[in-house]
Amino acid sequence: MDVVDEIKAIVAAHPIVLFMKGTPEYPTCGFSDRAAKALEAAGATFYTVNVLADARIRAGLPHYSNWPTFPQLFLLGEFIGGCDIVEDLHAAGELKRMAADVAGAES
Repeated sequence: MDVVDEIKAIVAAHPIVLFMKGTPEYPTCGFSDRAAKALEAAGATFYTVNVLADARIRAGLPHYSNWPTFPQLFLLGEFIGGCDIVEDLHAAGELKRMAADVAGAES
């Protein structure tokens, strides 16, 4: 499976995916930590991919999403953005609404 197909499979299998450096429990980047904390504060149930553990995904994801940095958030297969966008959505209350909409779409 090529890396694009692998990324597509990950975002298709999980309603909310955060591609980040490290894990929510052990982030290795402040931006990744902030994005994960915003999702947690919004009550989102999300799947994470540690891009530092897979060089192919780390190299391929920026081409797939057309976004050069990490973290990267996807909701229902759609690229949302990086840390600043996630934090802005959280501050506006939109992230909580979006997470609730995703949870409602799953049931």
